[in-house]
Formats: sequence, C-alpha cells, structure tokens
Amino acid sequence: MEKNILFNQRIRLRHLHTFVAVAQQGTLGRAAETLSLSQPALSKTLNELEELTGVRLFERGRLGAQLTTMGEQFLTHAVRVLDALNHAGQSFNEQPGDSPVIIRLGALTTAAMGMLPPILDRFHQLQPHTTIQVATLHNNVLLAGLRAGEFDIGIGRMADSDMMQGLTYELLFLESLKLVVRPEHPLLSDNVTLSRAMQWPVVISPEGTAPRRIAQQMLDEQGCSLPPHCIETSSTSLARQLALRYDYIWFVPSGAIREDLSHNAVCALPINSSGPGEPVGIITRTGSELSLSAEVLMSTIRKFHS
Repeated sequence: MEKNILFNQRIRLRHLHTFVAVAQQGTLGRAAETLSLSQPALSKTLNELEELTGVRLFERGRLGAQLTTMGEQFLTHAVRVLDALNHAGQSFNEQPGDSPVIIRLGALTTAAMGMLPPILDRFHQLQPHTTIQVATLHNNVLLAGLRAGEFDIGIGRMADSDMMQGLTYELLFLESLKLVVRPEHPLLSDNVTLSRAMQWPVVISPEGTAPRRIAQQMLDEQGCSLPPHCIETSSTSLARQLALRYDYIWFVPSGAIREDLSHNAVCALPINSSGPGEPVGIITRTGSELSLSAEVLMSTIRKFHS
C-alpha cells in the first residue's frame, strides 16, 4: 500500500506525456520532436518513469521502442488519465449538445477487410467512448480526401510526389499480390502454373489500381494474358464470395486475406509476384494536430504491424 501511495505521489504529468508520445511515435527521436525536447531529456524522463513503476515499459532496439506487456497495460491507464484531464479542461467551454470524440478514418478496401477488425477492437478497449467513422476508398480518392481534410488518418499506399504533396507517410508493411482459390478448387490437383491458372475464370481489381498493375506485370513476365471469362471489381466482398464458392482465381493483396489464409478458408497458389511488394502505411496531413484519441489509434495500428 505504501508503495502505491509513493507511486501516485511521484509520477508527474510530464512522465505520462513522455510515455504516451513514445508509445505513439514508436521511436524516441520522433517523440522528442513531437514534445520539442532533446532526446537525452526525453530518455531521462522515461527512465525516471520506469524506475517509479518498477517495470520495463519499452524494449528499445534498432527498430525503435516497442511496448512491453506491462507497457501496454500502463498505456491504457496513462491515456485515460490524460484524456480525463483534457475533458476536464474542455468541460468549462462545452455547450449542451456538444458532439462526442469522432475519428474519421479512410482506408483501402483491402486494408479495411484484412487489418482493421482486430485494430478497431483493440482501440475500443483503450478508448471506449470514441466513435470511428471508416470509409473504404481507392488510393487516389483516399489521398485527395486526406488533403481536403475529409479524413484525420488514412491507411493507404505511397503515390507519386504530386499526389503526396501536403501529406506525411509512415510505412507499415510491404504488401504482395497473391492468387487464391477455395481449398477444393480442381486446379490444386494439377501442376500449378500461371498459364494453367489463366484457363480458369479470374476476379481481379479494375485497371488503374496497384493490384491490377502488379497482376499485369506478373502476366507480362510469364507471357500470359487474362482469360475472357474475367470479372473486374473493386469490391473485396464480391471477389471473396466468388473465390470461396466458385472456381474463380482471385488476384488479391496479401493483407486482405491474411485471416482467410490462417484459417484455411482459401489456399494461395504457389505463384509469387516479383519485387518486394507495395508499401502500405499511415498517412496524415502534414502539420495537422490530431486528437489524443487519434494518436492512440495510430499507435494501435503501429503495434499490430511492428
């Protein structure tokens, strides 16, 4: 009990702000820039906090600062404390009918299908009173919406310099393209090649999209072409049903079918796209001030792809 009293008396707001900034930014350097501190000063404050709590909150390495299990638990409480103080300050100016905290999130359709469900579930454990409005869009529409201020955060692909003007991009992962079929597909009993796969009906993204460009590159490299019985659609839910229930070969970004592959709902053909893959990351407006809840959402996204 005495230790808990000492703990409560000695932890300061600067400790909590520093801890949350490092958790959100993923590196001490970026956190120091966010707080306008030198990195040695930030490290000292973080070390003080770990001494006060008696536990290691971060694992530091060349990839940055990753929350430990105890760090994740502490983050929940730290965010609640800072959020409570923020709401207390705002309450003096609140008027009846003020809106709750809302985060506007724009995401690629494939990202929303594959990566967002566990992220959103984890986020609402940390921020149970925040509403997230999710829009799924093509990448060029997503980037335009971010520049116009229609979204607070985006999960999308890097584009050319003109499209990225005024935006800040943070890489999460490289996404490859896979060809998937249902587990009972007749092609699996054959010697699988791209040319044999193209003898079956195909469902593929429309022209002008990154998955279509990568698919066309695969076809060109192996001297193949799409079959005439082909469905072009940006709807991942429609494409998924065609692959799960019928004999369609689905060209799909790997992130969209991660869960289906892990549960053996679909099978990936042994045909790989060339190159490292398409970069998918967090995109925000350069210089924009995000709410604490939005920063927590970004931290949660990073945690799932660290």
